[in-house]
Amino acid sequence: MTTSAKRFFRRAGITAVAAALLAGVAPGVAAASDGRDRPDLRAMAEQIAASGFAGTQLRVHDARGDWTGSAGVRELGSAAKPPTNGRFRIGSNTKTFVSTVVLQLVGEGKVGLDAPVTGYLPEFGLDRRITVRMLLQHTSGLFDYTGAMLPDGTIVPGIPLTGKEFLDNRFHTYRPEELVRFGLSKPPLFAPGTDWTYTNINYVLAGLVIEKVSGRPYGDEIQRRILRPLGLRDTVVPGTWPGIPGPHAHGYYRYEEKPGQWKTVDITNQNPSWASSAGELISTTKDLHTFFSSLLGGKLLPAPLLAEMRKPHPKGGYGLGVYVQEASCGTVLKGMGGFHGYGTVMASTPDGSRTFELSMTYGDSDADLGQAYNKADQLLTDKVLCGK
Repeated sequence: MTTSAKRFFRRAGITAVAAALLAGVAPGVAAASDGRDRPDLRAMAEQIAASGFAGTQLRVHDARGDWTGSAGVRELGSAAKPPTNGRFRIGSNTKTFVSTVVLQLVGEGKVGLDAPVTGYLPEFGLDRRITVRMLLQHTSGLFDYTGAMLPDGTIVPGIPLTGKEFLDNRFHTYRPEELVRFGLSKPPLFAPGTDWTYTNINYVLAGLVIEKVSGRPYGDEIQRRILRPLGLRDTVVPGTWPGIPGPHAHGYYRYEEKPGQWKTVDITNQNPSWASSAGELISTTKDLHTFFSSLLGGKLLPAPLLAEMRKPHPKGGYGLGVYVQEASCGTVLKGMGGFHGYGTVMASTPDGSRTFELSMTYGDSDADLGQAYNKADQLLTDKVLCGK
């Protein structure tokens, strides 16, 4: 556990007690924490929860101000709804934090954006053509330790992340170096820089670059460079700690135990070290709003590097740690992430005038949650970012 995480958990003991006293609100009804009712946003939160999720938390900033609400339930079998600013696992939104720190090091002259990664991490024997930029934009070609589909359609498994094998293994501790070496034990997917595919190994390596250059754990650098300056007191790098501190909704994992027999397990507590610097952070909608708005507003990176971050790869629509998408109203910027039991989106127009942050907790629905996640993102993009 990082130093910042230990300090966070000491504070969270008090917060959790307070949260327990605030739990009782009618289920299925979204509530605005700022006292303003927005029937349009309340309806969207309820619609998203009803599409297959146990619960949702939604935060919106637009011309009418700021609104936060939640819908669904905090825990299966309970009437209490999710807290409007509870903590949750943000998954691959972690990558945006990591990319920001790497680019800060680039701006300080400590890392070369187009320098070979092997110059910083010689112990892995990486292809010298793989650059830091390729890690941040997913063009390295490295096989992902979570598994991959080969060009001929063959699926090659990675570490156990599905089914009963994952559940039996969910408190196992992985070292970042172990994850990298697993990926490197497989043939690369393509020559460096010749194609694009989203792989977590890129950001595990990026985290190790931060540690090698700074001499400190990547989580401590995130704390020093981002969390503390922005006052993000509810964001934490958990390391191997399996819990979520303070008020939070529970996440669930549904799997086929036997052919035709499905089982749902509370997966809230799990060792997130398998995601490492590619996806382990815990945060809130408020902290994500502050972070993303500050990043896009130029408070964390100089203009030239922010411009580099916002240049999308033509195939993946991915810049350096952010998605750069074309919506009906023009370009929008996003962080998107999934973790067992949790799905998260943070999104903004380029000028920051319209934003939303969404957390979804998975329950026992048999709905296609990948499809439901995409529909929720599209709904909020159209209604909130594009004002339709």
